[in-house]
Amino acid sequence: MKTIKISNSDILSLLDAEASTFPKYATQILNLANQNAQGTRPSVVGQMSDLIQEFPGSKLKEWEEWYLNKHPESLSIAANKVFEMVANFKDVMTQIDKEMVEKWVKDLVILKTFIGLKFQEAILKSVAAEFNQPYRLATPEEESQGIDGVIANKPISIKPTSYEMKKSLSEKIEAPIVFYEKLKDGIKITFDESII
Repeated sequence: MKTIKISNSDILSLLDAEASTFPKYATQILNLANQNAQGTRPSVVGQMSDLIQEFPGSKLKEWEEWYLNKHPESLSIAANKVFEMVANFKDVMTQIDKEMVEKWVKDLVILKTFIGLKFQEAILKSVAAEFNQPYRLATPEEESQGIDGVIANKPISIKPTSYEMKKSLSEKIEAPIVFYEKLKDGIKITFDESII
């Protein structure tokens, strides 16, 4: 069995293409700006995986001409969206001082870590409140059985919604499961009302 590795520069060479060069850190800033501005979403520039399949040619220059003929305004629209976000970054950069960085680091290391690691208790407490029942976190022995907490003396397991899709898991959990999904603005909790 033979394995071949092709470097990025080899790929460019094999495809007769040339990479652009940018100042250090510029692409990181542009990628972040694009993420926020959503400048290169399919709704703006087209679905690239479909377009490249439609493309009848084989050369970079042909691709450029073909793409620009099909989407003449897309690059300009995308660039404007990203540039506007870069301008927003420039504005906020002048407001960032050492004190703000210290506050951000504390928020990340202290607050977000605590919330990220303790959110199961918040889920347990919320579900218990729905039933107006007491709750407690699982003991280490209960945890070894897949139990995350107890509501009204009934064991409860807390799992992400993706757990449902992993049918091949060998883990057997006898307790009712409360499912959660992390959202941008919180946690969505789903459970059977007969769990208690």
